[in-house]
Amino acid sequence: MKWGDEHVDKHDLTSLRVIGTVGEPINPEAWIWYHGHLGKGNCPIVDTWWQTETGGIMITPLPGVVTTKPGSATVPFPGIAADVVDEDGHSVPLGGGGFLTIDQPWPSMARTIYGDDQRYIDTYWTRFPGRYFAGDGCKRDEDGYFWLLGRVDDIMLISGHNISTTEVESALVSHPKVAEAAVVGRKDELTGQAIAAFVTLRSTATGDDQLITELRDHVSNTLGPIAKPKSIVFTEDLPKTRSGKIMRRLLQDISEHRQLGDVTTLANADIVAEIADKAEVSTED
Repeated sequence: MKWGDEHVDKHDLTSLRVIGTVGEPINPEAWIWYHGHLGKGNCPIVDTWWQTETGGIMITPLPGVVTTKPGSATVPFPGIAADVVDEDGHSVPLGGGGFLTIDQPWPSMARTIYGDDQRYIDTYWTRFPGRYFAGDGCKRDEDGYFWLLGRVDDIMLISGHNISTTEVESALVSHPKVAEAAVVGRKDELTGQAIAAFVTLRSTATGDDQLITELRDHVSNTLGPIAKPKSIVFTEDLPKTRSGKIMRRLLQDISEHRQLGDVTTLANADIVAEIADKAEVSTED
């Protein structure tokens, strides 16, 4: 998306039968681009949710069987009992959101942390007794489809309102000039937390103050004024692990002017210093 459609469209992709996405929840705009330009509208997209600890894919469409929706991992694999629960561990009705849990054991599950059984229990099984919970938020629509919201640590509390980083990122990427976005919540004396956005533009777009205002208004119109980013930083890339996960903790360190954490797992460690320099001059209200 960042470098333009022509770099994909010039290749013969007719041999593709199925395409997948892992690492981060895929936003609907990217899903549609992926489906149209890589799959040419013919390939099912396998949008997966799983973790190293689960030992395999847990929620995903079965190609050719489950109807897909842009941005949704759809439904659990046969035999996987997943649910979305509230703070008290009660199942949330369809159309609601909360915490993603697994209700029953499965063959590939992790059974301990080496040398520390209690840590394994404390980490995955104590938040909701009898349910496996590894820290992801989730919404479930009226059809029972699962929409992953990322880590609950990435849920921002803005003036008393819970806002998912994924929702704001999807709103930003739905703008025609944006290729990718990452959002974090940073401390703010007035609102508790403020939304800080880091945006990679498409190759044909130029980042300037006018576009910052345009993007902030776009998010406000899409999600409501409470979700308008306090700051937006344009960057050539985002800090990612080698498996493609955006390292939001580093972006939060940058936003709050803290000493940066470990960057040795990044695939593009050099970008962190560049983002930090640009963040010093970002536009705010």
